[in-house]
Amino acid sequence: MRAASDSFGIYVHIPFCAQRCDYCAFVTYVGVDDLHERYVNAVLRELGVHQEKGLVRPASSIYFGGGTPSRLSLELLGAILGALPQAPVCEITVEINPEDASDEFLAGLVAMGVNRFSVGIQSTAAHVLKELGRVHRGDDVTTLAKRIHDSGVASWSMDLIIGAKSERDEDLLATLESLVGHEHQPPHVSCYLLSVEKGTPLSADPTRHPDDDVLAHRYELLDGYLAEHGYAWYELSNWSQPGHESRHNQLYWSQTPYLGLGVGAHSAEGPRRWWNIANLTTYLERIEHNESVLGGEEVLDDSTRSFEKLALGLRRRGGLVWPQEVDLTKLAGYVVESEDGLVLTRSGRLIANEITHQLDALVGPSTKRAGSDH
Repeated sequence: MRAASDSFGIYVHIPFCAQRCDYCAFVTYVGVDDLHERYVNAVLRELGVHQEKGLVRPASSIYFGGGTPSRLSLELLGAILGALPQAPVCEITVEINPEDASDEFLAGLVAMGVNRFSVGIQSTAAHVLKELGRVHRGDDVTTLAKRIHDSGVASWSMDLIIGAKSERDEDLLATLESLVGHEHQPPHVSCYLLSVEKGTPLSADPTRHPDDDVLAHRYELLDGYLAEHGYAWYELSNWSQPGHESRHNQLYWSQTPYLGLGVGAHSAEGPRRWWNIANLTTYLERIEHNESVLGGEEVLDDSTRSFEKLALGLRRRGGLVWPQEVDLTKLAGYVVESEDGLVLTRSGRLIANEITHQLDALVGPSTKRAGSDH
């Protein structure tokens, strides 16, 4: 899917959590809920600095991620959202933990203009949730789904993580049945393979590390199940019913400009990438003293940007425009050529990074056209 030329995204990072999950390497903090209001004020001041520099324009997509955005009060979330300029049609997503999804909270979000929820389920198996370090029990997804449906939100996703050591095939199938086996099934499902991130409790315990062959098997199991129930994959980790693809995700995959606000948030504009400092105390103090919160930046050269475009484009079902003279025989079974361009097969999706490097090696500087026009 081609991103509109005037598309622009805003990402707001909310770093607060009730408990840190064992696999999480994001910039998150527990036990500092007294900083909520101070943090929101800092984000608003950061936004003002970017506006003075002309870096902010009406957003076609706004995404509150974390951490756990739903730990903030409706008043504080509304203060940020109300300050962000929006395009006439804007997708506004808030990540929500199941334990925060009360009728009142969901209705309040919808009333302030939020039109998409991303709900972190991860699994419905109690032993898997315990291994992942999750707080919620996961035993009543059907009731949660009805509550979200009844809120009147335009679209929503339930998000999973597969590959925990204690997870079995039957656990994944039971989780999927809980998600989609009823009348209020989510129109979008994201599913991420459990990965071992440096510095996490998971990384410190090799006996809990996921097995690559098991991950591949579970992915195939999940992809087949969702396809049978009306969900089409449109990116390696995302499936949706027609018309419910995440606009914000597609913005990232098409190299569309976006601005990140908050501690550790990343931004991109053309070849430039930059990110905020990742320490909450330092972020707050610098904002309050009118100092820069820039943590680092880089400018991608043409070769790196071209490879990034290939890697991001290949993740999607939309297809890559590809030079006809390039021989793809060695990649038979992993890629197919359709009317949309070059597309990964299910087997290809399992080794997408390797396929990306092989495709990059197949084309020379004079013929490389790695972009996606879809």
